[in-house]
Amino acid sequence: MAQTPSPQTVTQNRTRRLAIALLGVLVCSLLGLDMWQSWTARNQALANARNNALNLARSLAEHASSSVEQADTVLTDLVERVQTDGADGAQRERLHRLMQAATAAHDQIHGLFIYGPDGSWRVTSNDVDPPGANNADRDYFRYHQAHTGSGPQLGKVIASRSDGALIIPLSRRISGPNGEFAGVALATLEVRYFNDFYKSFDLDPLGVISLTLDDGTLLARRPFEPKLVNTSVAKSRIFTTLLPESSSGAQMFPSIVDGVTRMYGFDKVQAYPLVLIAGQSEQAVLAAWYANLWRTAGFVGLLLVVTVLFGALLLRQLRQTAQTEAELRNAHAALETLAMQDGLTGLGNRRQLELALPHEMGRARRSQRPLGVIMLDIDHFKRYNDRYGHPEGDACIRSVGQAVLACVNRSGDLVVRYGGEELLVLLPESDLAGTRWIAQQIVDAVRALAIPHQDNEQEPVVTVSAGVYVWQSSEAERPQALVEAADSALYEAKRAGRNRIAIHAASTVTPPQSASSTAPQG
Repeated sequence: MAQTPSPQTVTQNRTRRLAIALLGVLVCSLLGLDMWQSWTARNQALANARNNALNLARSLAEHASSSVEQADTVLTDLVERVQTDGADGAQRERLHRLMQAATAAHDQIHGLFIYGPDGSWRVTSNDVDPPGANNADRDYFRYHQAHTGSGPQLGKVIASRSDGALIIPLSRRISGPNGEFAGVALATLEVRYFNDFYKSFDLDPLGVISLTLDDGTLLARRPFEPKLVNTSVAKSRIFTTLLPESSSGAQMFPSIVDGVTRMYGFDKVQAYPLVLIAGQSEQAVLAAWYANLWRTAGFVGLLLVVTVLFGALLLRQLRQTAQTEAELRNAHAALETLAMQDGLTGLGNRRQLELALPHEMGRARRSQRPLGVIMLDIDHFKRYNDRYGHPEGDACIRSVGQAVLACVNRSGDLVVRYGGEELLVLLPESDLAGTRWIAQQIVDAVRALAIPHQDNEQEPVVTVSAGVYVWQSSEAERPQALVEAADSALYEAKRAGRNRIAIHAASTVTPPQSASSTAPQG
């Protein structure tokens, strides 16, 4: 009959539960408020970063558009002059002076060129042109040969044939009186001009600015890496998802170039096939938020510590009694565990077997199932101890014990150290085939450990012998008789030469009802 708790105990338990509940509500409220404030502050930081990135991208797009437009205006004037007045004689010298003045007046322009229909250099802004230079092989030249449109063509980065500098070609077609192809006018924009301009912005060390064509080809970048010039970022989220929906925007995602997560702002130039991208790293975007988060976390943590200390003082007196009882229960459980466990191997001990065996026999009778028993003995273990010493002998027993344990997979199976170098395995609901299979697995597993044993007559490694006995639930036996039967079979295994298994004769009797097996099926 259960004992009714005293009124004092009931009151103490009720007070303790109420105090714990109040303490829990207070702690949860503090944590919830801190988490809500932190989440709100983080969203605000991201919103600010999104606006800043978008504004920066738009400003850079205006700069790029203006830079290209200035060069295009010069180019348009040159095309008109060539188509009206030609580029020979006195007109050639006037064009040369005009092109030099325009190049000097615009920092972004590296050079201006007029090419004939065969690609030859007719007029340039250079002081001296390379002898025999011809640009008929350039992509922009071939484009204008194949297209009659008079609009500007902006191409990928190329190396200048004048001085080797990296340039962005901006070109227009020159047409003859009847619309025939009469050459190309070219303005080259310095990549260095854009890179130097982008360096002037105050970005974090992981921040980037990229100038790309609208197909994702990279033209200029901060930080500048020559190997990235003309590489494609068309598979980035900006080109695959965002630009098809809007010409400008901002979003945080990892870079496909270096894997750094950034808040990217982007803006597409309307007049020319250019896209400007500006990105601040997530680390920089959230730096202030993280600093504030740690300060707030420290303050809230201090409040929580004070609250917990106050609660601890409040509950201390009530808790001491419960703690003492718990310690006694734990000590009792620990002693019981120690009483059931072998100190050397960590396996069950003989006492645990004495308690488990009658229980399993009773369960086997009720379910009409067999009960498998395997007795194991390390072969020539005395010789092993004599040669290698008792510490190595103990280590050998532990290794063998773990190998045996690894062969037993079901939760209801039991492995115990029966005594000295003897181990016993109890297999509930295991028929002869299953028990024999487990025994063979154990013999093989121990041999596979390859523990050296020079005095073993069969093999120079540690081996075990196994005796198998399967008790049928219809037989009336005392518990110790099962152990004796398995031990008798073990003796037969030793007599037959060791490093093997032997089966007790009574195990071969077939029960009236089929039993389950521990051996693998199928």
